Parts: sequence; C-alpha cells; structure tokens
Amino acid sequence: MEDGLSSFWGPVTSTDWCEKNYVYSSYIAEFFNTISNVPGILLALIGLVNALRQRFEKRFSVLHISNMILAIGSMIYHSTLQHVQQQGDETPMVWEMLLYFYILYSPDWHYRSTMPTFLFFYGALYAVVHALFRFGFGFKVHYIILCLLCIPRMYKYYIYTKDVSAKRLAKLYVATLLLASICWLSDRVFCKEISHWHFNPQGHALWHILMGFNSYFANTFLMFCRAQQREWNPKVVYFLGVFPYVKIQKPKSH
Repeated sequence: MEDGLSSFWGPVTSTDWCEKNYVYSSYIAEFFNTISNVPGILLALIGLVNALRQRFEKRFSVLHISNMILAIGSMIYHSTLQHVQQQGDETPMVWEMLLYFYILYSPDWHYRSTMPTFLFFYGALYAVVHALFRFGFGFKVHYIILCLLCIPRMYKYYIYTKDVSAKRLAKLYVATLLLASICWLSDRVFCKEISHWHFNPQGHALWHILMGFNSYFANTFLMFCRAQQREWNPKVVYFLGVFPYVKIQKPKSH
C-alpha cells in the first residue's frame, strides 16, 4: 500500500500488501511484514541446534536451514518490494515444499536415489522458469498443489503415532496453518476495508509469525516420527514446561 516516506529502493515492482509503505524508514518498505519473519528464523535456529546436538539425519538440518533461508528471503522481499526479491522469496518456498515431500515419502520409496534426483532437477527447473516468467496466480496454485500432496502422508504419520504429545504437535501444526491462512486471506481480500480502519491488524505479518511456529511444529513432529522409525526412543519434552522439542536415545550401536 503506497504511503509514507520516500523509497530508498525505488518504485514498487512486486506484489504490494496491505501495510503502508515506508512509514518507519526509507530503507524498509513494509516494516511489520519484514520484522515478523524474525520469530521464524529463531525457531528454525532452535530446531537446527537440536537436530545437530542429537545427531539427527542431515535432512532435518537442511530442513531447518531452508526455513531460515525462506524467512530471510521474505525479509528482503518485504523490505524492498522489488520483483527480483519477491522471486527470491517464492522460489525457496517451492524448494522447501520439495524437501518436505522428500522427508515424508522417502522412507518407503523403493528406488531411493531417484526421488532426490528428480526433486533436485525439478527444483532447479522451477527456479529457472520462475526467474524468466512472471506468474503470480500460477505460483500460488503450484504451491498449494505441493502442500496438498504432503497432507495424506502427514495424516498417515498422525494416525500411526500413539504418543499424545506428538499428536499435540500435529494438532498445533494444523491450527497454526488454519489461523495463518485466515490472516493471509483477510489481509489480501479485505485490504480496501482495512485501509479505512484506525488500526491495521497486520494480517500478513501475523501470517509470517504463525507460519514460523507452523514450520517448527511440523519439523518437530516429523523428527519424532522419523526417530520412531529408526527406533531411537523419541520423547516430546518441554523446555520450561512450555516449549516442545524432541529428545531421543539412540542405541549404543548408533
């Protein structure tokens, strides 16, 4: 939404959201949409430290790093509102979903080398195509399809998991996803109405915060399920009685 101070980055060339531009700084186009990515970075960092400390498979370290890269890309995009930076936000979103697809489906994939190879070339091809062509609606449809492809496997993990605390993580994942989607849609669909309010609820910024927690809950749940598959005796424990993470006990042979 155009308004505020002069722009350091020049005219807006990307999708513009419902937050007034350059209100607090000429260097940050959308202040709240930018800083709202910080929780996601911190949560991904916590997940990464836990994965490295307990020597989970490298796929989970890569997953947490991809969450951080995505959040940093989103910060750069919302602070500049430039088309190139928007591509730098959207392409990692697709890469991240391909990584989730791999983590969800690879344990039962009979030809294990084919899946990562296919997903790598698919992600590389998408990056090239997305850099050359502009398809806003097409990107959204493509991203939603990738998300929907992950749901059946996520549900299978849920119904086969007996641990109550792990199931709670899955429920928190669904709850934050639904709330985040409502915030995103409200900010996008009702922007004209919101622009006349005295207070902007910053729906897109709330989307960032909720999706940061959503990714953390999803990653933690998947780490628990994978540890169960590897017979690492996983438990969901709570830091200070509130913050969940997975603790494992590998057999000595590992």
